Amino acid sequence: MCAIINIPFIALLLQGIPEQIAVVTLAFVIARIPLKWEKIIMSGIILAFVSYAVRIFTISFGLHTILLIVLLFIALTWLGKGDFSLSLIASLLSFLALVIVEFVCLSLLMPVFGVTPEKLFPNLVIRIVITEPQVFLIFICAFLLNKFMKTRWEV
Repeated sequence: MCAIINIPFIALLLQGIPEQIAVVTLAFVIARIPLKWEKIIMSGIILAFVSYAVRIFTISFGLHTILLIVLLFIALTWLGKGDFSLSLIASLLSFLALVIVEFVCLSLLMPVFGVTPEKLFPNLVIRIVITEPQVFLIFICAFLLNKFMKTRWEV
């Protein structure tokens, strides 16, 4: 099914950009690329704007995710100078982590706020409040994994 997904610009700024920066951070850690924040932030902003632009057009659901995985892979190999196969794995795992964390957060928080999917998407404030915890969880996963990998490989 093709549909235009209307995303307000404020949702891009408060939800999309932080979420993509978190995903890129996790991908850098998985790919064992040093955390260079200017590259991570730039990549996250680009991914968020690409996602925003692609969703404006009538496309099949999920196509933007495939495009973002490819762009993240390019960022990891080109900007981050990451290993080809490790960058591919990191791109896929980072978006898989996003899907899992998003599912868990929405499953837990929607009942807490008494929100149904029909009420969630039109209500911008609730949508941002309910989806922000997933951004924090992805960042926490990235930093914990980074710490674990550093201690594991430095020994």
